[in-house]
Amino acid sequence: MREVINTSKAPAAIGPYSQAVKVGNMLFISGQIPFVPETMELVSEDIKEQTKQCLENLKGILEEAGLTLNHVVKTGVFIKDMNEFAAINEVYATYFSDNKPARACVEVARLPKDVRVEIEAIAVVEKMI
Repeated sequence: MREVINTSKAPAAIGPYSQAVKVGNMLFISGQIPFVPETMELVSEDIKEQTKQCLENLKGILEEAGLTLNHVVKTGVFIKDMNEFAAINEVYATYFSDNKPARACVEVARLPKDVRVEIEAIAVVEKMI
């Protein structure tokens, strides 16, 4: 069974996609950019604040699905400048301190709306830490 997850706790989709899709016991969360859900505006130019907003948006979607960050088993981090990896990682580590999901991190030429970071996730419903 397939269920679309939608919440006002994360930015509305800016294209033909869903914020998240639950299939069986898996939740696939679309890449979250650092937009504040209420305003659909960039949180700031600061990379740490952008990273935090991406993760807060992920949390909002997880909460709508009845899950937490502890259910996340895989993330994908897309960054505009690999020189900012340490700053991004510093913030990321505060969200995934006990549960450390598998992760890929890649530098990309450009991200939607010219943000500096985007984070996607996969969660498993039964995963509890």
